[in-house]
Amino acid sequence: MGRTIRIFDTTLRDGEQSPGCSMNLNEKIEVAKALEAMKVEIIEAGFAASSPGDAAAVAAIADIVHGSTICSLARCVEKDIDAAWNAIRRAESARIHVFLATSPLHMEYKLKMTPEQVIEAVAHNVAYAKSRCSDIEFSAEDATRSDLDFLCRVFETAIKAGATTINIPDTVGYMVPDEYAARIRYIREHTPGIENIILSCHMHNDLGMAVANSLAGVQAGIDQIECTINGIGERAGNASMEECVMALKTRKDHFGVDCAIDTTHIYRASRMIETITGVSVAPTKAIVGANAFAHEAGIHQHGVMANRETYEIMTPESIGLPKTALVLGKHSGRHAFEERLNELGYTLSKEKLDKAFEKFKILADKKKTVKDRDLEAIIGVAPVSGAERYTLVNFVINSGNSITSTAVIKMKKGDEVFERVAASDGPINAAFRAINKIVDKNIVLEDYSLKSMTDGEDAQAEAIVKITVDGSPMVTGRGVSTDIVEASIKAYINGINKFFMD
Repeated sequence: MGRTIRIFDTTLRDGEQSPGCSMNLNEKIEVAKALEAMKVEIIEAGFAASSPGDAAAVAAIADIVHGSTICSLARCVEKDIDAAWNAIRRAESARIHVFLATSPLHMEYKLKMTPEQVIEAVAHNVAYAKSRCSDIEFSAEDATRSDLDFLCRVFETAIKAGATTINIPDTVGYMVPDEYAARIRYIREHTPGIENIILSCHMHNDLGMAVANSLAGVQAGIDQIECTINGIGERAGNASMEECVMALKTRKDHFGVDCAIDTTHIYRASRMIETITGVSVAPTKAIVGANAFAHEAGIHQHGVMANRETYEIMTPESIGLPKTALVLGKHSGRHAFEERLNELGYTLSKEKLDKAFEKFKILADKKKTVKDRDLEAIIGVAPVSGAERYTLVNFVINSGNSITSTAVIKMKKGDEVFERVAASDGPINAAFRAINKIVDKNIVLEDYSLKSMTDGEDAQAEAIVKITVDGSPMVTGRGVSTDIVEASIKAYINGINKFFMD
């Protein structure tokens, strides 16, 4: 029986650390459920010691998700380890992930520790984590710029202290594939006890080689790949989970390993992360980009029509893109609507389905046909749960190129109704100013984008805003409508509601 490569997804920890990619509790739970559906073996749900919010999210995921190991990151200090254990202790399967830097640069300038002090810290804290949890992963931060023999000493120490997984991360994305593979082989040959340990890689994409380095690691003996959906993460991001998985699946003849991921959920997970974070996937992005299965050149189109394998090395269906396109419109019923959502990989509760169908009928009155991207926009991909503080009642915009734009916004907060007017140099900015008067908070618009969800004059617009409220961490809001001003207003209110839900 061949090796099976484990997938360790860190979208909710390392991915969320990417600027502008923060998620609230409900969104994290939705992402965790999507990862569970994909059969991800290990979900790094967060860094419990970093904030009470992170600890609460890790604990909530530990309670809800079954079938995946739930992991929390911890520095090599007892209070971090205690926080991690308290957050994951109710999980069906739990892991504490302890890390400490080992490169000369980090030890001298960041840790201000000698190599011997690092060895002592690893021995003590891994053993302390082991006293709490049986499944312990140890990571040597900046391992790829660490002295190899010292690294082997550190890993031997961690193994003796009880580590069951050893991670060799390329923290700054410095490696090239053959160099990383050689490093893995050296560590395997010079570390006593490592033959009984799961070896892991965690690659960053600063030089664009995170996926290539991960796959080189597999060929050199790595058992676990740490990655994120859409490759999100700090700086240039992490290894992309969908690229790593589809490479292993598509080129099984080359790698000779198995991978347990259910790839038919990849497309939905990618769209979910794109929607929650507001970070768009490039059209040319491998596997999940809009052009990944598009063929424009005539010779390519002819070949695909004759035999798809001429230009497609994998099928759209293999990542969850449905083969057939059921046309929905104003006369479509609830059954057809629900069936199409199921084909797209979405299973909604009765309450959410009722709300989604109501929105669908409203949209169908405005559009001749409702496309798949419209449906994804309707259900919000990962809808924010809980009662929203503010809801839009109506708005009136007066704008032109020879007058100052004014906006009248009416909103509800519980049973209270507020109406304010504001003026500015554009209709959207005027609307945002009127909303600010209602909310009475210092709201700063950090980023704003607008794009079409589909084609045609009746296309829905998707607005994404990134805001800070009273100096809070950045919050992402999203709104969709056939009216670009309404989409923008909805996105702004959505961001404000998320702030109050956190």
